[in-house]
Amino acid sequence: MTSVVTRRSERRVSPVFLGILAVAVVTGWATWTGFAAQPGVAVFLFVTAAWVVSLCLHEYAHARTALHSGDISVGAKGYLTLNPLKYTHALLSVVLPVVFVIMGGIGLPGGAVFIEHGRIRGRWRHSLVSAAGPLTNVLFAAVCTAPFWLHAVDGVPLGFRFALAFLALLQVTAAVLNFLPVPGLDGYGVIEPWLPQAVKRQVEPFASFGLLFVFALLWVPSVNAVFFGAVHAILRALGVGDLDVSAGWSLYRFWA
Repeated sequence: MTSVVTRRSERRVSPVFLGILAVAVVTGWATWTGFAAQPGVAVFLFVTAAWVVSLCLHEYAHARTALHSGDISVGAKGYLTLNPLKYTHALLSVVLPVVFVIMGGIGLPGGAVFIEHGRIRGRWRHSLVSAAGPLTNVLFAAVCTAPFWLHAVDGVPLGFRFALAFLALLQVTAAVLNFLPVPGLDGYGVIEPWLPQAVKRQVEPFASFGLLFVFALLWVPSVNAVFFGAVHAILRALGVGDLDVSAGWSLYRFWA
């Protein structure tokens, strides 16, 4: 009986996550209805809260997939509660991604659930655990862009439309960055089980610097242009125009 109660508490949705979700819902409503006196403030709060929700779901997807793949320790670590404060690196998973959104409109991938890979059997399961997070961003991007590729944006208020476009940009950038086969990112986690041991040993010391390396590359103008060119091409294929994204970015940075 005690173990059943314990398992239930390990999977109970955290009030912290529910609070963040409530902020997203309320400010999304304010953006849709034009209730807020300052539309930019509502868009800022809506996009930021929705972005943090997507980060929590990203990490939850990793943990939930790991649980069904054999790592039963994720429950005791609090990863199934969607509480961002339970992550091993709250700074990397929540704070830095939000800061980078504010600074540069980049959906910086987080990385904060510690999976005990020794408990997981089979290379396909290892790959799936790593892929689950960025696939969540792909799904989130599909939801955000649905009004665009369904040609249903005519009835959507402009402020909400622009906010969705910018939020979609963040999800696409997060998915693309996460799927890069760079040590420390999920893309490398997908291919790592299939690499020779000698290669994995050589790459392992650089895993903690992978994200910093990618971010440094994005400061190179030519690399930045190629990266965002690819991101905007994906968004245009989903029906989201550059003007919608630009307007969303301007609304989000209401203080600029």
